[in-house]
Amino acid sequence: MRITPFTDNHTQLTRLRFVNAYLVREDDGLTLVDTTLKGAGKDIIAAAGGPIRRIVLTHGHGDHAGAVDELRAALGDDVEYLIAEADARILSGETEKTSGSWPKVEAKPSRFLEPGQRLGSLEVVAAAGHTPGHVAFIDTRDCTLLCGDTYTTLGGVAVTAKKLQRFPLAAMATWDGDVDRESARVLRALEPARLAPGHGKVVESPGAAMDRAIAKA
Repeated sequence: MRITPFTDNHTQLTRLRFVNAYLVREDDGLTLVDTTLKGAGKDIIAAAGGPIRRIVLTHGHGDHAGAVDELRAALGDDVEYLIAEADARILSGETEKTSGSWPKVEAKPSRFLEPGQRLGSLEVVAAAGHTPGHVAFIDTRDCTLLCGDTYTTLGGVAVTAKKLQRFPLAAMATWDGDVDRESARVLRALEPARLAPGHGKVVESPGAAMDRAIAKA
């Protein structure tokens, strides 16, 4: 697992060279945003080097929720696990699966993510489209945008609704392209200082690149 700090409070964890999770430093410890793939739990805990207080997911696909169960087993129930209700219902089998890979997750969410909710420094932003319950997180300290799979940056910044992008897997797994494009516009309007995606490198001052991606999408 590649460990890449990119601000004093943010570290990108990359598995298999293209699947990202993020550690966000808070006053009480660390928030883990996404978990990458099944089998990554021990590497994530080792990379953290400190207490993980909560696990939050941008969405429920297997390359983001894959290590939830092993992390909960290792860290204990005192560590919160949060995901939007729409995606939680798909993971539990209550709702039919949409596009993409949905893993079997035994852990039940401690609570559901809601737009506008604050988790330490992170504010939850509704960003459905890639999945029905997809969310992003904006760090209110410095406007770092953890965008999940609304955008990717492999081979350049792209909206996942665009089918002919350089990283087509995310596009193939997108539930509703029109909703995804609207979410891309919502995230752009936040004027992020940096874009931290589920797939690809962190991009500083991404506004112009996001504009081009939206236009191409």
